[in-house]
Amino acid sequence: MATKSTNQKAWFFVVPVIILVAFNALIPLMTVVNYSVQETFGNNIFFFEGVKWFEQVLHSERFHASLLRQLSFTGIILAIEIPLGIAIALAMPKKGFWVSVCLVLMALPLLIPWNVVGAMWNIFALPDIGLLGRIINGIGFDYNFTQNPTAAWFTTILMDVWHWTSLVVLLAYAGLSSIPDAYFQAAKIDGAGAWAVFRHIQLPKMKRVLTIAILLRFMDSFMIYTEPFVLTGGGPGNTTTFLSIDLVKIALGQFDLGPAAAMSLIYFLIVLLVCWVFYTLMMKDEAQ
Repeated sequence: MATKSTNQKAWFFVVPVIILVAFNALIPLMTVVNYSVQETFGNNIFFFEGVKWFEQVLHSERFHASLLRQLSFTGIILAIEIPLGIAIALAMPKKGFWVSVCLVLMALPLLIPWNVVGAMWNIFALPDIGLLGRIINGIGFDYNFTQNPTAAWFTTILMDVWHWTSLVVLLAYAGLSSIPDAYFQAAKIDGAGAWAVFRHIQLPKMKRVLTIAILLRFMDSFMIYTEPFVLTGGGPGNTTTFLSIDLVKIALGQFDLGPAAAMSLIYFLIVLLVCWVFYTLMMKDEAQ
């Protein structure tokens, strides 16, 4: 029996991609690793410090506070955007002219650059001239996101929900659209209600796309920088100073390259570990 030969010419197309990834990811990463174990006093003179910066970051109350703010923000974002995105996807039409209209409207927030989103919401939420600020103050609430920590959190979360829920909607809608009509016809014959259809047909069939949606939203929200920085600058005080903003302050504001490099690696490992654990838990039953 003849054996099937493998065409190795495909590697000629893969090698440029590998080189590009190595240049854009591995080389900068190794630079960060190099800085994380050294100290410099300028003039390109470095001194080996070992794990000193890692120990300093891990025992730093500043890092713990930033990490807690980041985890809180990400948890709130996921708790709002995932159910909301699923609900909107379920409410969208499945056929006809309005499908295209809804998809275009859902995609619009995703097309706006991140810095523009922050600037838009900064103007929109200003207590004196912003529409949102004037409405909230007009109904009796003392709203000023530049001075009130609660208002700053509310505005930042509302901005992120407006900007990124569309991603969850589009992914969930794609998952719903891939379900064959035979499942719904069988459920109708059995007399299943809307909740039973969602629980036993739609939700299981959306498992893969929801896994992608949650992973993407976790990574994006956990590494968020531009939108809250433009909106609040990390304030008032350090109220909205998330890990990414604090990292930039250490690296560029204080020019502490060693601690900043160590913090960025810890940051990277946290994201990588959480994503791996979550993906493993979500997909553990797929092979069965």
